[in-house]
Formats: sequence, C-alpha cells, structure tokens
Amino acid sequence: MTETVADPGHPEIYFTIYFSLYPLKIKLRNFAFFIMKSFDVPIIYRSPLISAIKKKRKEDDRLKKDFSPTLLDFGPLQIFLSRHFGFCYGVENAIEIAFRTIRENPDKRIFLLSEMIHNPQVNADLKAQGVQFLQDNYGRPLIPLDEVKADDIVLIPAFGTTLEIEKKLRQIGIPTDKYDTTCPFVEKVWNRSEAIAKKNYTIVIHGKPQHEETRATFSHASLKAPSVVVKDMQQAVELSRYISGEKKPEQFYEEFKGQYSKNFDVTKDLLRIGVVNQTTMLASDTQAIADFLKLVMVKTHNLNADTVSHHFADTRDTLCYATNDNQTAVTAMLQAPADLAIVVGGYNSSNTSHLVELCEERFPTYFIKDEEKIHSETEILHYNFHTKEETLTKNFLPAKDPVKILMTSGASCPDALVEGVIEKIVGFFPARKKIEDLIKEFEES
Repeated sequence: MTETVADPGHPEIYFTIYFSLYPLKIKLRNFAFFIMKSFDVPIIYRSPLISAIKKKRKEDDRLKKDFSPTLLDFGPLQIFLSRHFGFCYGVENAIEIAFRTIRENPDKRIFLLSEMIHNPQVNADLKAQGVQFLQDNYGRPLIPLDEVKADDIVLIPAFGTTLEIEKKLRQIGIPTDKYDTTCPFVEKVWNRSEAIAKKNYTIVIHGKPQHEETRATFSHASLKAPSVVVKDMQQAVELSRYISGEKKPEQFYEEFKGQYSKNFDVTKDLLRIGVVNQTTMLASDTQAIADFLKLVMVKTHNLNADTVSHHFADTRDTLCYATNDNQTAVTAMLQAPADLAIVVGGYNSSNTSHLVELCEERFPTYFIKDEEKIHSETEILHYNFHTKEETLTKNFLPAKDPVKILMTSGASCPDALVEGVIEKIVGFFPARKKIEDLIKEFEES
C-alpha cells in the first residue's frame, strides 16, 4: 500500500513510500524517517476528549506549524490545553510491545529491567499482569540476575540499557533484541555518538548521571570514545575550565567522579568534543551547553567558521522531536492569559519535570500524577520536584469568573489521566458545558 509520511523531527518534509510491514525505517538525505504508525495501546490509557482534540488539531495543522494551545471553554472555567503532550512514539511503542508480550506468553515469567516508562499507573498495570522488575530506577538490583533463566522473558525499557547488562542477559541465554523497547530516538543519540566517535571526538553527554537513559547512553558512547556526563550548565562551565587549562587536570577526576569513562585523559580527551543529550532534558538547555562549549573551543584554539569542526562536532540533530514539540508547545501556551498551570505526569519523569520548570517561570504551577491529588476545589496535593516532596496548597483555584488554567502532561502520561483531571476540575463549576458536548464539537467541526 501507499502512505504519505513525515519525518517527526522535520514535519515539513513529506514523501511517499511503499511498504508492507511495520516498523519501517529508511534514510533519505541524511535524515532518519520513521513510519508514524498507530499503536495498539490499552484502551484504559485513551481519552475520548483528548483523542477528539488531537485528531482535530492534526487535521488543521498537518505540518505542525501551530503551537498555540487548544481552548476548552466551559463557561466559568477555561482550560488552555497544550498543543503537544502525552504519549510519544517511543512510549507507545514500548507499551504496545510490553502488553503484547504479556498476551502472547501467558505461561512464561516476564521481567522488566526497570520501569518501562516513568508513569506510576503504567508500571502498576504491568506489575498487576505479573511482570517483575529486576532493578530500581538507579540500577540497584531488586531481583538478582542469576535468578533469571534462559526461558524467561526480559523486557528492555524505553530508556534502553547498558552494554554490560545486555552482555549478562546474553550469557544467561536471553535474546536482547526480541523484547527490546528502546525508543528509536534514544538509539539515534547512540548512533550519532558512534559516528562522531569514529572521527576521534570525545562525547559530552548532557543528562542526569543516575538516569537510566543517561547510564545507557554513557555505556554505548564510552565503548567507542572517551565520554563525560555534565548534568547542567554549571558543570559545563567547570568542564570548560579544564578545556581552557584554567583548572589543573588532576582536579577533574574528583570533581567529575562517576561521570567519566575509564582511562579518561583530561590533557588529551578534551581537545575534540561533541555534545549529545539525554532526550528528555530541556532542549534549550542542551543547545545552550553545546553553544557555550563550542565558543570555549573557538576561543581556546583560535578557531574560525572553517576550522571549528576540527575541535567541535555539530550534533544538533540528536534532540528528540517529542521533547522539542512538547517544550515548544508549553512555551507557546505560556503566552495565554491564565491564573495557574497544572502539569500531569509521573514524579520521577525527567521530561515532565522540565515542563513544570518552564511553567513555573510564569505561573503558580501544580505538578500532580492524577486527579486524586485534587482533594477539593480548595485543596491540591502537588509535587515539588526541587525538594522531592508533596505539598498541600489551599485555595489553589482563584475566586473569579472565568478561572483560566493552563494544562499539559509528560510524554509518559496516559491521555486518560489528563481527561480525569479535567473532569475533576470541571465538576467544581456547576454552570458548565458538558465534556460530552465539547467532544461532539471537536468531532463535528
């Protein structure tokens, strides 16, 4: 059959291909193209309201040029819903593989290396289906690997895993590719790291050192080239002082302990660098770190436009399309007149916390994992990701008409949870338009 497809990272580029099997990935003009298929995700994660909204917005904006929010006007309550939010390609792919594996293997033990994605409902549902977790989010064992047998199934989560763990699984006799749900955009970072490693660049990874994805990317990158992790701009600045020679090399090994590859040589391995990222970090932060380190290299080695590539690799193409879209949509949403913002998602979700971070710059922001955290029209129990604690806030809804709320969710958050939050808040306003009426309006418009 024939289908027109867009590259998710470059939606303005369209082409027609012929295919018969999913998933399909091809190269065209140095871009990686993925068929944006519809995934078989459990219906409990879907939402009639959100599905109607997303379908309508997609029909009206196929090239994804419009990042303005969707207004849900309930009369005394107005909700500005972010243009892009919720499950991304990699998350839906992982969920489909996980639940299909459960259905097809009722008599086998099924393990997950760690959380499939950073959403408590999805992980709880997998556990309820009998899936056992081998590690926590920091790689600490929950079940010893030597208890896993060759006829068991081990799912690799969307974040990917380290080469060391892959090797151990193969030694047990477990195939690592059959049940690998690693996001293709995480793999894209690995492939880009390998490509610049072949050109003798050291890999600088912008990410959270203990995050599963960063540990996996570090493992793959450090096999091919010297590698170092920087968690933020502050660490990038400190790294730059070793590049410029301002700080003594021996200080590096203590300052970046646990964040550099074996046999890392500060005097040699910071002469040529390229920056890649944990895909869920703020894209603007990654770009700022890359731009800063590029400038440091230019000044240190007296480079110009023609010679900058001698010491710095261009890696802008490693930024995840979903992370970019969700963050850009939040930035556009923040221009709307509003009283507060609500962000829905798992508390240990990196990409969700960065959406919260963006919203906090302009509005009182409440980070919740589901509608149960909204206790009443006066109380909300929300998560402070800075202090890692939940906080009870009273009178979070202002006494005005209309109340205006910005709303979005992380890439691992089911749309059903977002609709649940909307329903809970709408219920506090007696004179309101029904959600069913709003669904009908989007379907018929």
